[in-house]
Amino acid sequence: MGRNLKFLIPCALVILSHSAPAAKQPSMPEVLAASSPADWRPLDPENTLYVELPGGRVVIELAPAFAPLHVVNIKTLTRAGYFNGLSIIREQDNYVAQWGDPENRHPLPTGIGKVAPEFDSTLPPQMAFTRLPDGDVYAPEVGFSAGFPVARSLKLHKVWLAHCYGMVGVGRDLDAESGSGAEMYVVIGHAPRHLDRNVALVGRVVKGIELLSSLPRGSAEMGFYAKNEKPLPIKSIRVAADVPAAERSNLEVIRTDTPTFAALVESRRNRPEDFFKTQAGRIDLCNVPIAVRERPAH
Repeated sequence: MGRNLKFLIPCALVILSHSAPAAKQPSMPEVLAASSPADWRPLDPENTLYVELPGGRVVIELAPAFAPLHVVNIKTLTRAGYFNGLSIIREQDNYVAQWGDPENRHPLPTGIGKVAPEFDSTLPPQMAFTRLPDGDVYAPEVGFSAGFPVARSLKLHKVWLAHCYGMVGVGRDLDAESGSGAEMYVVIGHAPRHLDRNVALVGRVVKGIELLSSLPRGSAEMGFYAKNEKPLPIKSIRVAADVPAAERSNLEVIRTDTPTFAALVESRRNRPEDFFKTQAGRIDLCNVPIAVRERPAH
């Protein structure tokens, strides 16, 4: 883990004299084009899931630093083939896509049971944290750590993942310890931050979110598919480390602990493109894009 990194406003925004015009802030594409290899990191195959759907692959990066017990369960379920042949059972507009086994067709593997909620965790003293400067409605501070949108409270000594678009959570019942990882959802709408610290978040979709967000909406209560509606089957879910190297998605993600990422954030807080006539001057946690790209050939 690195040292804490405060959000920095690039010096290009400072007017040096009355006669010198301010340098134009670079756009996000320009920031990314100027990035170096050190600004990017590969996905860890041991903590990456491939959800194979009829339309293609959804790539999920897991977050064991924030939900280690749930991640262990999910990988155990995955390696046992539990999810293979199940379906997307819920598609609620502006909310979530969800999969699971409500008819109990697949027995749970040995060792899968209730785990601690993991809605939040104790704030590590040396956790790398790139803080956003504009405040937040739901938490004292928000920012990014290890590529994930997080909130934290120094007073409570707590940190937790935030329900931004593409985040992956574990379904549960009223019992806080009822979510084992056998049922999961992906946020496909406006960030439902009211769920923060009420559901265990275990990762985020880094590629293929459109394969989930574009599905037909379920007509039953809460967007579940009715009996006369055909749910989308899941061909398989695999841990990337178990997939032959030639079949893996060769992706890398922008690091969130670098000056390049700080410049990316600023390019979205104050959009420099000619289309924008009024600068927002601030940004919400869930409006910061985390860039993903194919790894360059070496």
